[in-house]
This record gives sequence, structure tokens and C-alpha cells, in this order.
Amino acid sequence: MNHRASLSASAGRRRGNALASPATLATVTRLVAALLVPIAFCRAPGRARFLACQWALGLRFPAEDLRGLAPETLAAFTHARAEAFWRDGQLIGLTSGHRDAAEQHRIFIAEVRRTGSVSAARRRALPPEESSHVRGLALDVRPTEGARWLERHGGRYGLYRVYGNEWWHFEYRTAEPVRLPHPGAAARPSERGAAYGPCRVHGDEPWHGERRPGTTGGDRPPMGADPAADPRTQA
Repeated sequence: MNHRASLSASAGRRRGNALASPATLATVTRLVAALLVPIAFCRAPGRARFLACQWALGLRFPAEDLRGLAPETLAAFTHARAEAFWRDGQLIGLTSGHRDAAEQHRIFIAEVRRTGSVSAARRRALPPEESSHVRGLALDVRPTEGARWLERHGGRYGLYRVYGNEWWHFEYRTAEPVRLPHPGAAARPSERGAAYGPCRVHGDEPWHGERRPGTTGGDRPPMGADPAADPRTQA
């Protein structure tokens, strides 16, 4: 390839990159949403801008799948990103939402193999019985700008970033949780009963319960307190 052809090819790549830049794609998505408003108005006059936004974002992020999210999570997410879209021109897409137990198990086992231990794997992934993705309450979002918007404003919709090491991970909560450093910092379900009340300790005596060691005094929430406010229950 001669020098002139090389320069021409390089210029073509730059033009292609400019056309596919996040800013350009965001502008195109907003234009598409504006064009879709009249169509959405015919379907739902009182929700035209909301519907047009969801349609346009579905075109911008075609791989996202909102199925399986808990109804309250879905409502919170779609309304939050509609506000971000129309008020601040910010796009928020979904990378991963609901996962079935089998998929979450595969993710966790792959992380165990990658890191070499269960404790190390729990810093990045949780087993299905502990994962909010399986319950339809967790959202992994993109891009980073959208995640920043959701971190600032998502609390109005009950959406909170819950882990310090995962900027993309948000969960629906009825109250703002304590942010944990990583997923593995949360108490496991088997530990929570011991933390909050008597536990059955004899298999042949279902009526017999004991408070386990280490769960009295300052380790126990005040009487009547909501256990959900304790950081050990936030996984």
C-alpha cells in the first residue's frame, strides 16, 4: 500500500470511529426517540415520552434483556432511565439483569476456577442462593456515564450501588443500604439466622432453640430493628 492509500485508509477509519463514538450514538438515539414520540402518543397519550425512550434505548442496546426482573425493579429502572434520558440526555443500558440459578452457578464456578478459591471468587460473584440477580433485584448497567447518573439519582427510585468494587452493579432496595467493599463482604444466609435470633440446634428437638455464641450484646440489632438495615444482610 502506498503512502497516499495508507493516509486515505487511516482517514476512513477515523471517520468510522467518529460515527460510532458514544457521543454520536447518544445523539442518534435521542433523535430516534424524538421521532418515535408521535407513534408512542397514539398508543399511550399519557406515556408517550416514556415509551419512546424505552423503544429508542432498546434499539441502542439491542442485547439487553429486561425479562425476569422483579416488577418493582423493572419499574424503577425504566422510570429512572427515562428521567436520565429526557432531563439530562444520559443513556443507561442493561448489561445483565435477571439470571436463573443455573446461569449464576456457572458464573460462580467459573470465578472459583479463575481465582483458585471460593473466598476469592466471592469478591466478584455469589452463588445462586445469595445472588440478587437470581431474585430479579440486581442490574448491571452501562456505560460508565450512565452508572454515574444512576449512582447520583437512582435513590429516588430505590436503585443503589451496593458494592465498592462494582461500579456497574445496582440493586432495588426499599431503603438505602450500607455499601459493602465487595459481594463477599455480606453475611451468608446460613449466618443470618444466628445473627438475628434463636436457632434450632438439635435435630431431634424442633422446639429447642438457642442464641449462638457471638450474637449477643453489640452484635445483635436493637429490639424491633429492621435486620435489612444491618450491613451483614445486604448481599
